[in-house]
Amino acid sequence: MGGPNLEVFKFGMYIMFPIATMYYFGTNLDNRFSVRDFWPAPETTHRIPFERDEMKAELDRLRARRLERRERRLAETKQDENGGGDATEGERQ
Repeated sequence: MGGPNLEVFKFGMYIMFPIATMYYFGTNLDNRFSVRDFWPAPETTHRIPFERDEMKAELDRLRARRLERRERRLAETKQDENGGGDATEGERQ
């Protein structure tokens, strides 16, 4: 067979291979495995309001957006009811 030198070499490989792999994949992760522009920039993300006036402005903005969507939905529903569209025989009954 191989002798004691081969056994020492094999033992060294068994020990060093996982350590070398963990070292390679565990260091310099930001440069090696990063995807450019994956996360949005902080100035383009939603900022949580903490002050009372900021909260009120955000609530007003959300309320206006909700009401605008509601008005649009009601207008589309009214238009569908008045316009009729192409209804099949089963839908008319």
